[in-house]
Amino acid sequence: MDISPLRDLILQELKTMADPKFQAGMARYGIDNRFSLGIRAPILRAYAKPYRKNHELALALWDSEIHEAKHIAGYIADPKQMTEAQMEKWAADCYSWDLVDNICGLFAKTPYALDKARAWMQREEEYVKRAGFVIFVSLGVHDKKAPDELFLSFFPYIREGAKDERNFVKKAVNWLLRQIGKRNIRLHPHALALAEELAQSNIPSARWIGKDAVRELKNEKIIERLRRKANLRL
Repeated sequence: MDISPLRDLILQELKTMADPKFQAGMARYGIDNRFSLGIRAPILRAYAKPYRKNHELALALWDSEIHEAKHIAGYIADPKQMTEAQMEKWAADCYSWDLVDNICGLFAKTPYALDKARAWMQREEEYVKRAGFVIFVSLGVHDKKAPDELFLSFFPYIREGAKDERNFVKKAVNWLLRQIGKRNIRLHPHALALAEELAQSNIPSARWIGKDAVRELKNEKIIERLRRKANLRL
């Protein structure tokens, strides 16, 4: 089946939704808006619903130059059909953090998620490296059955990644550390200890990551929520 007519129709319809004011404002959030039409995420998600799991369409939309078309590709691609080669290509194609974070929700549902996370966290490219950490953030949020040992095994990657001064890497490292600490009451003290360790670092990025994570993980409301969650499961 030739998917190009549907792809072209979608690209034309997206252009009719363009919002130049919103497109200009995206830069305030660090989003690279050079190829953007300026369409808000809730509108894109609603538009994408009829095309969910249309993997061939997702691949075609990703290869377009329109930023929002790439987002739709991330919403509708089928994780069961996603190949390692496709994941590598999409990660390498990313030029903005919002694209990374979108597709990592998809990548986390593939059989290759953990292997890619471990490999990419050690890559040099800024957005590929961010993707490695964000895949694991997504796993931490959605995989309720994953064992604590899996999360603890990522601490060496966090320590090493914390040395990276690049903005979108260090923010992803910080995000992962905080998410691990908020996952349950058992992991909390381990994540807090690592955050306190990093907060004492002489490396500016590591120090920022640690101090920010300590501030959140010491929040009494978060600790109380973790305690309640633990008691409910007893």
